[in-house]
Amino acid sequence: MTKPMEEPWRGETYHGRSALKPAGFDWKVAAYILAQGVAGSAQVIAGAARAAGGADGDGLVRRARLLSVAGNLLGTAVLVGHLKTPKRWYNMLRIVRPQSPMSWGSWLLVVFGAASAATALGELLGGRFRWAWRLGEAAQAPASLAGAGMSVYTASLLSTTSNPLWSAAPVPLAAGFGAASMANAASALALLQRNAGEHESARRLETLAALAAGGEYAAMRAAERRWSEVGVEAPLREGGPKALFGPAAKGLGVALPVAAQALALVSGPGAPARDRLPPVASLGLLVGGFALRHALLRAGDDSAKRPGDYFRAAQGQPNRADR
Repeated sequence: MTKPMEEPWRGETYHGRSALKPAGFDWKVAAYILAQGVAGSAQVIAGAARAAGGADGDGLVRRARLLSVAGNLLGTAVLVGHLKTPKRWYNMLRIVRPQSPMSWGSWLLVVFGAASAATALGELLGGRFRWAWRLGEAAQAPASLAGAGMSVYTASLLSTTSNPLWSAAPVPLAAGFGAASMANAASALALLQRNAGEHESARRLETLAALAAGGEYAAMRAAERRWSEVGVEAPLREGGPKALFGPAAKGLGVALPVAAQALALVSGPGAPARDRLPPVASLGLLVGGFALRHALLRAGDDSAKRPGDYFRAAQGQPNRADR
């Protein structure tokens, strides 16, 4: 009697082992992305405020420029700490690789840091030295332009990897990161403006933050649809990434701020909610911004461990038979 042959293995990889290694990005990388996004969008706001002028424009420009420098320094320090070896940072600046998103990002960070430092110098020394004021004003345009790039380049960096989740929806991911950066920067500046007693500009910033949060939600919904089409969305619906992406990023980062802003707007002049709810919304947007980045980084690591996700993303077509 002939012994029947065993059913052949039909998996993508040997015993279902991962085709990719997880990136290992922890909370420090999420903090870096948040800090650099805030720094970049703060310079965009500074440029717009300088162009618009207004009675409270100088105070907003000053705080936006200083926030940008602080965010850039903090983000760079966190990044170098994550790299473990500082030489890895400046070794990336030894050459320029036009086809490398990492090389472009490294040089963008340098250009943005230099231009932002020049604008801050103008704010700190411009009252005493005319050359410092002129330097700060001349650096504002390149700082704003580089700041726009800083707001989205980390998404571009993630989407050019082989990671199934990050690479499946590059355009919505970049739009989501850009909108989140603007919402976070406007929220941080709104808190600073309120602390300085400049409530009118704070309200405009809070409105900008709410609109940007709406754009973030729309972009991430588009990304979710794409992830579902390709069949790589599972990591965002399980465990820690699910909690971060849902209740934290969407709840604290979008639903709570928009609801708080709406209640503040319908409250009459002098009502306590008119001044108390907007700062709550701003804090929620900042917490939600961190949760969004951290959720996507953790889910990306989980996605890298799934060989089925990798091959679905590489083929660009859904294949749910093995799920």
